[in-house]
Amino acid sequence: MSSTAVVPGTPDRAHHLPAAGVAVLATGLLAGLPAAFGAVGALAAVLVVQFALVLSWVLVAGMRGFAASLAVGTAAAVAADLVLALPQRPVLGGLLAVLGVGFLAAVLQQMLRSPRHALVDSLAGSALLLTAVGALAALLLLGTSDEGRLVLTALSAGVSLAVGHLVDQVLPRPQVADGVPRGLVGLVLAVLAGAGTAFAVRDLAGLGMLRALALGAVVAGVVALVAVAASYVAVDAAGGTAADDSSPWVLTVVQVVLPMAAAAPVAVGLLTVL
Repeated sequence: MSSTAVVPGTPDRAHHLPAAGVAVLATGLLAGLPAAFGAVGALAAVLVVQFALVLSWVLVAGMRGFAASLAVGTAAAVAADLVLALPQRPVLGGLLAVLGVGFLAAVLQQMLRSPRHALVDSLAGSALLLTAVGALAALLLLGTSDEGRLVLTALSAGVSLAVGHLVDQVLPRPQVADGVPRGLVGLVLAVLAGAGTAFAVRDLAGLGMLRALALGAVVAGVVALVAVAASYVAVDAAGGTAADDSSPWVLTVVQVVLPMAAAAPVAVGLLTVL
């Protein structure tokens, strides 16, 4: 019979309950600030989430050249937001220049440091970080014409995350991955909760019933699946040396923000075709 403990000495409670709490906090930022302050609030909320991810991911991934890695990630986040916030008609393709220049900067930063230990690992971490902060910037496109779509997406993603963690705190069965306390029941209920949330607040975004259900289900499905992967990352990091000197909260932030980042461009694409 397989165990669902995260790592020796790290109970499931520490894996799920903080993540559920941070998911509620992130959802409050991404849904509340745009609803209250419009485009400015959306930009502020996305920046806060991006900066939290940059700091947390650099620590969790154990990227070498700490200060320079933070600088590259922060600059990429700001540039991605400006590319989508400043033009009157922003397009997602505008992020390609940011990702290209950002990756070049990350390569140079890693190649210029000495000694070059863990070069491949650090480059891989940089690539994922650049992709994630760029994906989070895509949320700004949802608020370009109507902040209600951003609010709906944030609520659907956040509720899905919180429900998945809370259910897996109680019933992580059937286990979906060895050594990770995530279960199929939690995954299914997370998707249903996200779809139900989108349906309940569909009037905020001016969506019909079927469109809201489809958007909520797909966004919640992406969030739930990537949340399992993020839990695996947290388990692996907690059991290794990358995060030994870091606060356990950095693992929690990664568990929450990575799934939201994955869902952002998906939501943009769906709202374009639905």
